[in-house]
Amino acid sequence: MELNGKFVAEIKILFMFDLNKPISSYLTEKSNITKLIIFTAAFALVFINFYSPFGVDSWMDITRWELLAYSSIVILTGVLVVVISRIVMYRYSRKKKLNYWQYMGWIAAEIFFMAVFYTWFEHIFMKGNKFVLDVFKITVQNTALVLLLPYSALWLYFSWQEKNQQLKELSKDEDKNDGSHMIPFPDEKGILRFSIKQEDLLYLEAADNYVLIHYLKNNKKTKYLLRNTLKRLEDILDDTGIIRCHRSFMVNFNKVNIMRREKDGLVLELEGTPSLDILVSKTYADQVLKTFAKYC
Repeated sequence: MELNGKFVAEIKILFMFDLNKPISSYLTEKSNITKLIIFTAAFALVFINFYSPFGVDSWMDITRWELLAYSSIVILTGVLVVVISRIVMYRYSRKKKLNYWQYMGWIAAEIFFMAVFYTWFEHIFMKGNKFVLDVFKITVQNTALVLLLPYSALWLYFSWQEKNQQLKELSKDEDKNDGSHMIPFPDEKGILRFSIKQEDLLYLEAADNYVLIHYLKNNKKTKYLLRNTLKRLEDILDDTGIIRCHRSFMVNFNKVNIMRREKDGLVLELEGTPSLDILVSKTYADQVLKTFAKYC
C-alpha cells in the first residue's frame, strides 16, 4: 500500500483549509478521547480476528476462543500506545493548541510505534522467519488500517455531533431585533441552507432524499426544497415544537388550529386559507398527544 503521498493528498482534499490552523477542540476533549480509545480497541479486535494480520493465523492447535483471548491480549497491549499517546496529547493540549499538521504527525507517530510493537511481538513470540524490515512494512500497513479507519469514522462523528449541537443552540436563540424564533435547516452535510421564523413555518414533507419545507411568505403558502431527511431534521429540531406526526410529515405545532379524531385516526388541521389536514400515524400518536398536553 502506498500510504505516504496518497494519504497526504487525501488529507488535503478532506480538510480544504489551512492545515496550520488549530485543531477543533472536540478532538482533545476527555470524553471523546475515551470514546476513541474504546472504539479503536474494539475495531482492532474485530479486525485481527477476521483479517488475521500480524501472524495471528499461524497460531496452531488452539480453539477459536483461545485465539480470541490471545488476540485480545495482543490488541489491548498494542492499544496502550494509543492510550499513552492520547493522555500526553490531552495534557499537552491544555497548555498549547495543536494544529492539523501536528495532529497528523501525532497520528503517524502512533502508527509507527504501534507497528514497532507488533513487529517485535511477531518476531519474538511468533518466531517469524521473515526479514524484520519486511515484517515492519506489512505491519505498518495493517496498523494504519487499524487506526485510520476508526479515527476517520469518529472524526466525522465528532464533527457531526458538534455541528448538530451548534444548530440546536442556534435554533434556541431568538432574534433580538423582533423577538422571532429562527429555525435553521442544514442540508445532509450539515451546511446551513435555509432559516425561517418559526411563526412562518407550517410543516415539513418528505420527498425521497429531500424535504419540502412549507411556509408562509407574505401570507401565501410557498415551499423550499432541501436535500436532507426528516430523520436527521427530527434530531436537530428536538424541543422546538416541530414534531414528527407521520412517516412523511413534521408539523409546526404552533400552527395547529384543531386536532380531531376520525375513523382513520388523529387529524391535525393547520391554519391557512384553505386549511390543511395532516393525518397522524399510530406510530407518532402518543408523541402528538403529549405535545398537545404540553401546549395546552
